[in-house]
Amino acid sequence: MSAPRSEQQQSTISRRLDRNIEALLKRREQEARQSSRQERAADAITRFAGSMMFVYLHLLVVTLWIVVNTGLLPLIPAFDPSFVILAMVASVEAIFISTFVLISQNRMAEADDKRADLNLQICLLAEHEATEVLTLVSAIAEKLGVEIETREELEELKEQVTPEEVLDEIEQKMRRRGTNTPLA
Repeated sequence: MSAPRSEQQQSTISRRLDRNIEALLKRREQEARQSSRQERAADAITRFAGSMMFVYLHLLVVTLWIVVNTGLLPLIPAFDPSFVILAMVASVEAIFISTFVLISQNRMAEADDKRADLNLQICLLAEHEATEVLTLVSAIAEKLGVEIETREELEELKEQVTPEEVLDEIEQKMRRRGTNTPLA
């Protein structure tokens, strides 16, 4: 069981956490400001098309269309008794909505790629730092004459690993398996 954090530790973590959250929020706000009017419009349409209000509105319109064109509402004359116009409108709307969704997904994929690149860089830095710390601790242990039972594993962990080596190894294993997906 770990000891409770002191107020000093919580304050330091909190300041660091707040700083990181603020940096991420500022970046998102900056990216939102830099998006074009067309991108913002596509995002707004996609958000609306993915809402329950959109579903309710369509339910109302389609119900009224059917009620009017089946003659259940005699005040308004039928204008699409075979429902061909309704089918055409729904098809055209589906084409446009799917296009807007694809535009928004492409933008989200770009943002995900940026976050993945950032995450990779942070992981590479952390791996490098951990390797350096491991090398330092190993040297200290050796100088103090501390016997290390897992010397072979330790020596392997102290080796620097480059992203290119990892990617090459993944590609080789994929070729051996005869697959195009790394986690198959």
